[in-house]
Amino acid sequence: MKSKHNKKRNTAFVFEALSREATVAIIKGDHQTKEKVVSIVRKHFTSDSLLKKDLECYRSLYENQDLDETTSKKIVEAVMAAKRLIDPDGLFKQQTEIINDINKDLSPATFNNFVPNYKTLATIAKMFNTNSPKQSVMLETKIIDGMTGVIEEQKMEAIDSLTFTTFTKKFNDKYNNSLLKEQKELLNHYISSFSHDDLETKIFLNRELGRLKKSLSEAVEVKDIANDPEMVRKTNAVRERLKTLSNETSLNESTLLTILKTQELVKEIYDDASNS
Repeated sequence: MKSKHNKKRNTAFVFEALSREATVAIIKGDHQTKEKVVSIVRKHFTSDSLLKKDLECYRSLYENQDLDETTSKKIVEAVMAAKRLIDPDGLFKQQTEIINDINKDLSPATFNNFVPNYKTLATIAKMFNTNSPKQSVMLETKIIDGMTGVIEEQKMEAIDSLTFTTFTKKFNDKYNNSLLKEQKELLNHYISSFSHDDLETKIFLNRELGRLKKSLSEAVEVKDIANDPEMVRKTNAVRERLKTLSNETSLNESTLLTILKTQELVKEIYDDASNS
């Protein structure tokens, strides 16, 4: 008999659903909702919470891609050992508390947010909870297959029309059904930074700003831009703006939106150049 997956008890799904709730709020300029999400994340995903430890078990499996089979198997073994050290009753209690806070402070609809890697998170949850040796092996194999290959994420076609329209406006009327890979990574770092002073976020931010500045410096040599003095001026202005962001010590909402738009701009520049 197949065990039913309860997404509200899937710590990684809950975190990702909150991430998308915050992302939509940021893009819409809904500061009240964004602050509610921040408050919930800070309250429940502290460094010593069982939810945070459980989330790290999930992340070790779904954030590690393109690995060799031996390394993947070792990671699965280490994760399963770490998972066994988490008190199930204590985790259940903390899950109940965050579910209640989400229902009370946000909305039960938060649990309906579209999470692109939902199937992967459900598979991991089933592996954690199964008592069947056969099913355990089958699920581990499926997870390892995902870690050793590139899993194609589902298109974000389930986003409702209001959210879709909002994203369209904020991304210069050109939001094409899915965020860029680098935009997703930036948003995940931003949401993670709510719960603690995240060194990884700072490292990623510096690396991404460096990449964007280099891309914009090279962009002025692209034919369509080089032949247009106004485009050269605007491109250099964006690059100078990024230089000022390099001095910031935290990733705030304004900085986030600037980087998201610049990521889209850089992609458009080089896509247009390759198609011309």
